[in-house]
Amino acid sequence: MDQAIRRLGAFVNQGLMGMGQTAVFGVVVLRSLFVPPLRGRAIVAAIYDSGVLSLALICASGLTVGFVLGLQLYYTLSRFGAESSLGTAVGLALIRELGPVLTGLLVTGRAGSATCAEIGSMKATDQLDGLRMMAIDPIHFVVMPRAIAIVLVMPLLSALFILFGIGGAYLIGVELLGLDGGSYVSSLESAVVFSEDVLQSLVKALAFGVLLALIATYRGYTCEPNAAGVSRATTSTVVTTSVCILLADYILTSLWGV
Repeated sequence: MDQAIRRLGAFVNQGLMGMGQTAVFGVVVLRSLFVPPLRGRAIVAAIYDSGVLSLALICASGLTVGFVLGLQLYYTLSRFGAESSLGTAVGLALIRELGPVLTGLLVTGRAGSATCAEIGSMKATDQLDGLRMMAIDPIHFVVMPRAIAIVLVMPLLSALFILFGIGGAYLIGVELLGLDGGSYVSSLESAVVFSEDVLQSLVKALAFGVLLALIATYRGYTCEPNAAGVSRATTSTVVTTSVCILLADYILTSLWGV
């Protein structure tokens, strides 16, 4: 029993220390944003890597999720004679929850893991140490542009996912199952409120982007300088960020209605 309590205490202590170190790292990254030069080209290149190269994945995933939602919700609503509310159900589900959450998980697997592996590989090959020898701050030169890019692209990718999801549900409900297109659009338009639904979705996507940027860059920057360390850091980034996104989604959802 004593050993079990010691192990539990050590695990909790290690977790709290890791959270504290990550928060301090985030403050350092945020402070480097206001240190000249701006690194505009590096930020644009990172936006391309994290955002543009994720477009195909986000669009295809949003469309297929819309297909599934349109099919499932149509048959569910038809049991109660409420097929005309398909637009409401699909829109609220995507805008409030599925859009930002699924986008966060997809971007974590695609851009977050790539960012962590890239920074970790630079550390393993002594490129970060080389920057320090040239009096260049690695956080300002390498970490900050990638972190800012992830935070910026997450709300945009989430909006694109929601748009394709609503379009996919429209194709299934209207073109395939014969629902009136006007009732689909009008029910969606009347149910969605910007201050309650759209703004909540944007805040969630932005929060998930901050979590992903912070965890991915921190894990890559502090990983062991070898192939095994980079591999463990990349896996840890995906797992930790996915769990944090789900927890943050619950917290934001519960606090939004208070």
